[in-house]
Amino acid sequence: MQVLPLVVLDVQDAIDQPVWADKNNPDYVKAIQELLAHWRRNKWPVLHVKHDEATPTSTYHTHGPWNRIKADVAPAGGEPVLIKHQNCAFIDTELDRQLKALGAESFVLTGVVIHNSMDATIRTGKALGYHIILPKDATTAVSVTGPDGRLFDAQTVYDLTLAILGQEYAEVTDSQSLIGDME
Repeated sequence: MQVLPLVVLDVQDAIDQPVWADKNNPDYVKAIQELLAHWRRNKWPVLHVKHDEATPTSTYHTHGPWNRIKADVAPAGGEPVLIKHQNCAFIDTELDRQLKALGAESFVLTGVVIHNSMDATIRTGKALGYHIILPKDATTAVSVTGPDGRLFDAQTVYDLTLAILGQEYAEVTDSQSLIGDME
């Protein structure tokens, strides 16, 4: 069986701050925990990506109080933590090198938020030749205000982003189906 790393992206205390409060899928952390448990039981590779933002007003600010990876999904047993400074986990990080060192042609991507860092990472990963599996219950979205002031609620943003990504960039599934397929 080909190595299939699990990547946990940007799941830090920052995502629980009020600016991110209207998440559409409050159980996304539970789904990530279930995937982590399955990967760890099978001794499959897990990579964590942590966002260190230079902007002091960001909830993800490098030296801010909420920059820590959420305890619910914290690295265990020497799982690597890759630091990113951009929205894409491939830009100026070790992600591509780590995946290649594992011999991975595919990976499972979980984390936050689907229409920002997840989207940028998926599109870049696809351009680099990776097959990306996206368990839709292991991510979330927040509302977005368009340039014309129109508000798109979190569920609409989530549904539309998954529809777009699932057309060309990623294999969209759910965590339980993925776990079942791997047993």
